Amino acid sequence: MYNGPPESPEPDDVRSSQWIAAAAYLIFFVPLLAAPKSRFAMYHANQGLVLLLTSIAANLVLGLLPLIGLLLVPLANLGLLVLFIMGILNAVNGWMKPLPLIGGLNLIRTP
Repeated sequence: MYNGPPESPEPDDVRSSQWIAAAAYLIFFVPLLAAPKSRFAMYHANQGLVLLLTSIAANLVLGLLPLIGLLLVPLANLGLLVLFIMGILNAVNGWMKPLPLIGGLNLIRTP
């Protein structure tokens, strides 16, 4: 579910909240507390929440599969690690690019 080209954030918003946005991939609710009016930080909080929920779902579902789950869980976690790194790099570089495959989901409303 791709929503078109990435949005251009305000330069002042990026400068003031890019490290808060990067922290959203470690603990998604940090921007909710530290920068609730920042569109940039809230965008990355949403991406961090979607990534967290995807990782929980992938590990639960694949962990229930008897033998094939032993092979698929590490592969899924490797893919999730790549998405995690991409998200942090997007935040640090000031980009509002959605993560591949899961980035089109909006769970947190941006101001």
